[in-house]
Amino acid sequence: MTLSRRFRKLGQQMEEAVHPVSRTTILLRNIGLLSAGVTVVSIGVMVGNELRKRYKFNRRTPYDAYSHAGDEQQVEEMEFGLGT
Repeated sequence: MTLSRRFRKLGQQMEEAVHPVSRTTILLRNIGLLSAGVTVVSIGVMVGNELRKRYKFNRRTPYDAYSHAGDEQQVEEMEFGLGT
């Protein structure tokens, strides 16, 4: 064993003696952080969607009340089903 490996192993042993952390604790901490992150992202998406809806609603024009206002239709479409 080289000297650096011995010091590294000694350092790990000392750290574990001072702050004993099991693998289960690390796993649970990581799962908790992941779930908190997903929660923050989902709340951000919902808030962003609501803000976008309000933005679009507040910038309506009078023409938005009519679905096809100003559209020009072909004459053939108007005569459909008249027997000609």
